[in-house]
Amino acid sequence: MDNCQSSNMSIADDVANDVQLAILDNWDRRDGVVVPDTSSVKFRGGGVDLEAVFLYSDLADSTSMAMWNQYTTARVCKAFLSSSTRLIRHHGGAVRSFDGDRVMGVFVGSSKNTSAVKCALRINWMFNHLLRPKFEAAYEEFRNGKFSLRHCSGVDRSMTIAVRAGIRDNDDIIWVGRAANIAAKLSAIRDTPYHSFITGDVFDAMTDEAKTWRDGQAMWEERSWTQGPVKRIFRSSWWWSP
Repeated sequence: MDNCQSSNMSIADDVANDVQLAILDNWDRRDGVVVPDTSSVKFRGGGVDLEAVFLYSDLADSTSMAMWNQYTTARVCKAFLSSSTRLIRHHGGAVRSFDGDRVMGVFVGSSKNTSAVKCALRINWMFNHLLRPKFEAAYEEFRNGKFSLRHCSGVDRSMTIAVRAGIRDNDDIIWVGRAANIAAKLSAIRDTPYHSFITGDVFDAMTDEAKTWRDGQAMWEERSWTQGPVKRIFRSSWWWSP
């Protein structure tokens, strides 16, 4: 009983110390020009300010698929995440988070808005022209519609602070700002055949190359987002082939 009580007091002291340090630590902030990782941000008080574009790409309905067959679902998730990661890196983004069946890419630099949007459209190409046809060919459950293979990507931009959170050897970067949260919420929209959603701020900042196709057709449709904190968004059913 005494050992248990002593252990509880120790963890209570540690937690109380964590809270106090978070309140009292002085910030050691710097402007960022590249996407930081844990090795480039100080654990105590470190913060990196950067203007960034966040892309979240999310695989839909993986929970219901996993209840049917976990290993088949794992194959779909692996294919989706590895392909999306490769495309994010190809477009100059840095992958900084995997959360179950979705991946987060961070883009900085002068072409960050256009690069992130083109990446979202290429993920849509990958999904519709490679991943879904191949899995439907391999599994009857996808061919007959028992389970639908769907995805969605969301993109937003904002000023963001990157800080390290957790405890030593059990920590990661967290992104404090609008863009990461909004991009994640946009990626959760289910509105087939529209699989790419961006905010009005991203649309205004990206080049015409990502707005209209070569023949002048508009690739994006403006919508009012009644269920989100950002009201002006754009959706697209287009894809961008390599």
